[in-house]
Amino acid sequence: MSHKHLSRRTVLKGGAALGAATAFAQPLKAAAPPPSAVTLALVEAARKEGKASFYTALELNTSERLARTFEAKYPGVAIRVERSGAERIYQRIIQEQASRIYAVDVVCSTDPSHFLDWTAKDKDWVEPYVTEDMAKHFPSDQRDPNGMHATLCAWLEVIGYNTNLVKSEDAPKSYTDLLDPKWHGKIVKGHPGYSGAILTNTYLWVRELGWPFLEKLAQQKVMQLQSAADPPKKIAIGERAVMADGNDYSLEVGKLNKQPVEVVHATEGSPVIPVPSGIFRSAPNPNAARLFQNFLFSMEAQQIFIDVFAHRSFHALAKERAGRAPLSSFKLLQADPKLMLAQSEEIKVRYSKLFGV
Repeated sequence: MSHKHLSRRTVLKGGAALGAATAFAQPLKAAAPPPSAVTLALVEAARKEGKASFYTALELNTSERLARTFEAKYPGVAIRVERSGAERIYQRIIQEQASRIYAVDVVCSTDPSHFLDWTAKDKDWVEPYVTEDMAKHFPSDQRDPNGMHATLCAWLEVIGYNTNLVKSEDAPKSYTDLLDPKWHGKIVKGHPGYSGAILTNTYLWVRELGWPFLEKLAQQKVMQLQSAADPPKKIAIGERAVMADGNDYSLEVGKLNKQPVEVVHATEGSPVIPVPSGIFRSAPNPNAARLFQNFLFSMEAQQIFIDVFAHRSFHALAKERAGRAPLSSFKLLQADPKLMLAQSEEIKVRYSKLFGV
């Protein structure tokens, strides 16, 4: 890939550049509703419903921690966590809605294009709802202008390696370095047919490097896993030396736990994974859903994302980990949700053929 070719691509720098991934720049259907506070009436109504379902592409331990913290805060309201890869969640919701099975209350996805589809005129499945924290403490570019969703958290997709197996000077510095014959049979990565984060990453690889890059990578005898959270685990135990893609937060938490892993931000840029969250109009437990959405965007929950799971928060009052580099310090790659939605099925099919999975 020539420098001239890369210069034509959109490479965004700084956290403020993430806005299009969640706001989508859609024509306004209606102004966002005014922010809703947590009132005694809302809490009582949620307790009468007694439960809510949370369809989530966040890791299970993250989702469960949030659910259990919420339940301790609001006794009498149970959160059922339905966790899977974003692409599986998307298909499940499509099937449930087609069958008039209305089970989802709150949903978050690692593929922002899903909300683009769910809020389209032919579906209109998402309920506009703005919490007080969203309105007061989240930047406007992290909130949908119609109030349909907001960015719950974010992270980066990165290259990683096992420090016991790879010296820092020998580690890949770019995506194209992964094509070096010395990495044959030593690479692990996630699958875009399962993970929304990996689909976003793959879309950006195709945009920046083209399909020839993926064709060559497929010849490297890559270990193929599902979730974007799986590759970090494989390099941590030394089953593979290098991960081509995976969540940066997994490696950051691993390093804190003395695991032999290191993060590499590829010279081409690091894909940003924003995680929008919203409430469905057909939610069977609408009040519990609103209460839980309020909690997810509260300072309490946002600080859990940072302190426990090394995710990024856009809550203005949330305190970042001491010494952690801000998003603005990295060269960031941002996906266009409209283009990604249009290309997602082609990417999944072509990728599966290339990698044989």
